[in-house]
Amino acid sequence: MLPTVLAVRAANCIAPKSYQLDFDNLPGGELRRATDGWHAIVPLGGTKHRLWLRELPASGYAVVVDLPLDADFELRLGAARRFWLALERRALGMPPLALPALKQRRLILALRAVDGWQEGNSYRQIAQGLFGSHRIAERAWKTDDLRSRTIRFVKLGRRLMRLRWRALLNKRKGRDDK
Repeated sequence: MLPTVLAVRAANCIAPKSYQLDFDNLPGGELRRATDGWHAIVPLGGTKHRLWLRELPASGYAVVVDLPLDADFELRLGAARRFWLALERRALGMPPLALPALKQRRLILALRAVDGWQEGNSYRQIAQGLFGSHRIAERAWKTDDLRSRTIRFVKLGRRLMRLRWRALLNKRKGRDDK
């Protein structure tokens, strides 16, 4: 099961009204029965929360989120916190698997750089494509900061290809793009 899918079960108590989930009547949501239990998509707080339930809780009962202590604990905890914040009608923050904007920008540039490199372009041509021709100096290219950045982007892009980009982006393994 994906770490952002929360395993939910019925608690032994009645929930306060703000925490009650009526799985039989999910406005804009989905509920499907499968061989392993029930799968629900619950729209709350401007996003869709994915839940898995072995059995449906009775109407009005509180639910409990099971968080196994495993390699995915941190992601599950983030998903559970966002679900709780949605029930509280508070701001959710970043999704558990979202990349920070700066890292996302670096990865995009790295993939574009490696595309140019695979096409046989020089580092200068790649830099012109990434940063614009107006930023590339006619002289002193060997010591230009953009040359160094371009070479690092190509190296990062090659590493993304070699390590299969998903493994490099996988937050669960604690890898960074350095």
